[in-house]
Amino acid sequence: MTTHSPSGIDLAGLTTGPPQAWGGVRLVPLLRAAPVVDLRLHPRAYGESIGVVDVDGRSGYAAYVPHGYVANWTRDGAPAAAYGTRLSDGRTAGTDRAAPVEHLRLHFHRRMARREARNRLRFLPLHLALEGYLALHFGGPTIVWEEWARRAVNRGLSPRAERAYVGAEVPGLADALRVFEIHPGQCGALLYVADALAGALVVPHPDDYRVLHPTLLKDLYGELVHQYALLSAPVQEFRARLDDSAVRTPADLRAAVRRQREEWAAFHDGTMAGGLLGAEYSFQRVYRLGRFSLWRFLPTFHRHVENHIGECVLDSSGRLAYLKTFRLSEAQVRRGHLLSSLAAQDWHPARTAAALGITTEQLSLRVEHAGFGQLLVHHHRRAALTR
Repeated sequence: MTTHSPSGIDLAGLTTGPPQAWGGVRLVPLLRAAPVVDLRLHPRAYGESIGVVDVDGRSGYAAYVPHGYVANWTRDGAPAAAYGTRLSDGRTAGTDRAAPVEHLRLHFHRRMARREARNRLRFLPLHLALEGYLALHFGGPTIVWEEWARRAVNRGLSPRAERAYVGAEVPGLADALRVFEIHPGQCGALLYVADALAGALVVPHPDDYRVLHPTLLKDLYGELVHQYALLSAPVQEFRARLDDSAVRTPADLRAAVRRQREEWAAFHDGTMAGGLLGAEYSFQRVYRLGRFSLWRFLPTFHRHVENHIGECVLDSSGRLAYLKTFRLSEAQVRRGHLLSSLAAQDWHPARTAAALGITTEQLSLRVEHAGFGQLLVHHHRRAALTR
């Protein structure tokens, strides 16, 4: 088993393939030379429904949840096969006929990740990570300083809400996914909009990716990604440029092509995906699946840089089997940075302001603009706004 928490995302075992571009959307495939055969993923569609999840018996999570993942694994390392996909609204479970969707339904789930059989786990992709972000210091102040209102003590940050867009609402994404080709051995992809990394998907096996590729249209994307898709121009295609003066034989041509692929992969992993792969994260283990572990992670919330949340499955040696990420907007990063700064100073406003290099009035304004103004005592809010 993995004995320690990881600190970053490592794509070891995955090779960056040639990119494809359509309009403002770029898809970079990730290829595996040796697929993971004893862990398999397949989708479970919930239809057009609002999912309500009982998180811990005391708090709930509600969101648009069009699909979930079911993970199957074997204890002896033998190959595992995916069960396939079934469309169901809950009333037709166990039958071959799915009722038509007439309106938005509520679908109730027990836990974000729930074991359904001895070697099968159902979890909600991305919602596992989003719930972790929404629960960030959810309980509110740990010490009742005079600046915090009674509501902050009694209710904390409840309710907490964030906005995201389903992939079908991201302009150009549906057409891009329809025309993009799936490479042999492809086990994942990094999706860019206006050459900004929108999200990553890695799965254990190429057969899993072929099934899950269309679900990129049902996944959630941040506000920043939606804005870039609306305003961006078509991105430039990366084309290989070979020095024909150095190519005289087929072997020379193969060597030149190999160098171009290696240069592209190095540029992509170090520059285009650097904000995801070069960052540090705090990981929390959610579930154990035999020799695998399901984790979710949060960034350090450094401002003015890329910040991604997500979830992953690692084997006992730390090898990545599954990954899914969500890029936070700058406003979401500010909220995470503010909450982390307050928690680091035991929610003491003066100490937090000093750590951030601002005045207590400016801190109060930041709390107000972040949407947490109701946590402050009214006269402190009014004094900050007046000054």
